[in-house]
Amino acid sequence: MKILNPTYIYINGKFQENLAVAFNEKIEAIDSLEKLQKRYPNATIEETEENAVLYPGFINTHVHLEFSANKTTLQYGSFMPWLDSVIENREELVGECSNDLMMQECQNMMRSGITTFGAISSFGAELEVCRETPQKVIFFNELIGSNASTADMLYNDFLERLDESKKYSNNGIIPAIAIHSPYSVHPIVLKRAINVAKTEKLPLSSHFLESQAEREWLEDDSGEFLTFFQKFFNSSKSVTKIDEFLESFDEVPTHFVHVVQANREELQYLANKGHSIAHCPRSNRLLGCGRLPIETLIELNIPFTTATDGLSSNNSLSILDELRAGLMLHHLGSLEELASLLISSITSKPAEIFSLNSGKIEIGKDADFALVTLPAKPSSLESIALQTILHTQEVSNVWISGNREI
Repeated sequence: MKILNPTYIYINGKFQENLAVAFNEKIEAIDSLEKLQKRYPNATIEETEENAVLYPGFINTHVHLEFSANKTTLQYGSFMPWLDSVIENREELVGECSNDLMMQECQNMMRSGITTFGAISSFGAELEVCRETPQKVIFFNELIGSNASTADMLYNDFLERLDESKKYSNNGIIPAIAIHSPYSVHPIVLKRAINVAKTEKLPLSSHFLESQAEREWLEDDSGEFLTFFQKFFNSSKSVTKIDEFLESFDEVPTHFVHVVQANREELQYLANKGHSIAHCPRSNRLLGCGRLPIETLIELNIPFTTATDGLSSNNSLSILDELRAGLMLHHLGSLEELASLLISSITSKPAEIFSLNSGKIEIGKDADFALVTLPAKPSSLESIALQTILHTQEVSNVWISGNREI
């Protein structure tokens, strides 16, 4: 048995003092240090510094590890020039992305407090790294292929990768399914994959309405995507429309990624069907996609997470960097309330969305913790979330299933 006695603990969305946590692989008790020591006299006391804040382990729901080799290769500022640069450099970047490099990025994520992440896998190349990292991984096997002539082949490849990931469900891997996007997946195989997710109760995710170019293509078969599809796929017509795509997910709650260009009617539809959203502030800014109106998500009661996306559209996989970006991007409402909302978007919200036994400091939950040490005493308990986001570059310690990893 171990006991953590920080200055502050984040419980049920609030910060409390004079509480300690006893844990093995799971959280066993929460009480004063004195009472826990009497109850567990042989427990090891895990030392913390002054002004230490204990959080549940942070959760990053959307990461592309396969592009971890990118630094200055890809073009930013607008979505289509970026996509063209991905197509042009993809083979080289993926080839340079070794297991050592991907593991290094997993470690970098851990230093920002990430104890669970969602890995979007196009080829399955990340599986070995995801099996070996101490973090828990929702392994999203991605389906892509809009051409009817190759759709069956790509779908069978997707099923093989999904089956391979299932073999490691006892190694911290949660098998899952990702749909690349409405413009890149044929409706026939889309429905097959969704049916697999429904039947096997697998987590499901999909990019959706990331850019204005995507919206124009899906609505009118026009815009910059028209040139793109004519050039690479000899096609002048989208395989689906926005409403048709959304309706395909009606029976399976799905974590839609980006959703920056969705209108209010579409957001209301997501709310009505019990879907959720992954918000990637830095990626959206770098690709010129716009701002996700989280004030509308709050109004419509759409749960959302904050995620880093991959290094193809970001400069780090630090969730703390991402929270700072979100703090500066969303200028409406109370700053402290926004900070609290952002903290919940990497703890309790993703845990609820994906039915994880984590995301909260609560008896019976997995002992996944991120310990943050503030540079000085906060002015109030209500300001701790904001001060955490502003002042933390790396966490002090991380525990995953009771094991100290940092």
